[in-house]
Parts: sequence; C-alpha cells; structure tokens
Amino acid sequence: MAADFDGLTAVVTGAGSGIGLATARHLADAGATVFGLDLNAGGMDGIAEWISCDIGSTESVAAAFAVLGTRLDTLDILVNNAGIGAIGSVDEADDDEWTKVLNINVIGVARVTRNALPLLRGSSNAAIVNTCSVAASVGLPKRVIYGASKGAVQALTLSMAADLISENIRVNCVNPGTADTPWVTRLLDQAVDPRAEREALEQRQPNGRLVTADEVASAICYLANPAQRSTTGTILAVDSGMHSLRVSH
Repeated sequence: MAADFDGLTAVVTGAGSGIGLATARHLADAGATVFGLDLNAGGMDGIAEWISCDIGSTESVAAAFAVLGTRLDTLDILVNNAGIGAIGSVDEADDDEWTKVLNINVIGVARVTRNALPLLRGSSNAAIVNTCSVAASVGLPKRVIYGASKGAVQALTLSMAADLISENIRVNCVNPGTADTPWVTRLLDQAVDPRAEREALEQRQPNGRLVTADEVASAICYLANPAQRSTTGTILAVDSGMHSLRVSH
C-alpha cells in the first residue's frame, strides 16, 4: 500500500501503543498525515502528531477536535481504536464497571465520530474504521462486559454505515482475535497465573498463536484505502478463523 494514502489525513484513537500505534505507522508509511488521540504519546514520536484525548470524556474529545480544527480543514480517515478491557462474568460485574466500559468502548466511538463528522464531510475519500473484536460474535468466558461492548460496536458500525452511505462516508470494522499487545498483557497480568492464561489464549486461536498488531493494522488500512470505495458495512475478521473454524491442536 505504499503511497496509497498520499495527501490524506487520518485520526487514530488509542494510537500510543498496540494496534493503534501499528495502524498509525502503516498509514504514515503509506503517505498519510496522522494525528494520534490518546492519553499519552506512547510510541507516536516520528509517526503521528499526538493530541491528548480521553475518549470517555465529552469535554476532552471536543477539546481535541478543536485542536484538530486548527491543523486541518478536512479529515479523510477516522480509526476508532481506543478501548478498555474487562474480566468477569455477569454476576461478578458491578454497575460502575459496566458504566465505565460502555462509556469508553461504545459511547466513546460515538462521541469521537460525532466530532469528526464535520471534517469527514469535506473529504472525497471519507472512511471510518472501528476496532471491534471476535468477542462481538463469539461467547468468551469471563468477558461479559467486554463482549457486550464490542457487540454494540459491531451494531453501531452497521447503523453508522447505513446512515452515512448517502454522504459517501464508508464505515467498517475489524474483529480481531486475541492480539499480542500491551493491552492484552495488562489483562493477563490480572490473572492468577499469567503464563498459563497466555498459553490458553494461544491455544484458543485455531493457528495456535495470538494475532499480531501489524496484522490488524493491515486490515484496518485495507478498509480505509480509497481503492475500496464499495466496501462499507463490512465486518472483517482478523482472528485466525476463531469465529468460524473448529480445529484441534
């Protein structure tokens, strides 16, 4: 995809590390000017311009886009990647955790998109890509809040695609399997035996390994690519076949 994004502008949320950073790097390498919205700059130096943003806060998102409005007139690509995880079953999760996760993972996507739309409407190549999860379509143990939030993101993606198709704004999502990212490492650190938990996650993937951040980033860039003008309302799995294959190791 070298030079496929020449002259285009992109905003990636959660761009400080993991899938977001890999996506920012792929876009920048392909010619895009990238702005990364995150709580911290992380690894963005030399890849994207960091703008401090908490997608869980209406005020913070508005402030970030006020800054963006001074940097650009139009926006071509929005990657809604930022999110948080949660471990537990329905009887273990309290109301505060439900509120926190849904506010960031679902409403966060909506509030960022709402603020981005005035800039996206000025582009002839407007594309939105949401980072969803295999948890949107597969029941995973101890992931009830996270799975519910990602199920909502998948539904949100399709609804947004239907609403925005008349404005030539494409909306798609990627559904990664368990990815080898700092975010997943933090979740594993909460387990009683992190090493055993990692091995279990690897064996859960049909190919016996975790998905890489670069693999997900490549899929995001495919969906964002102006060459895919007829690709909208698409849910692209990057999960080693986890949602569709039944294999034994």
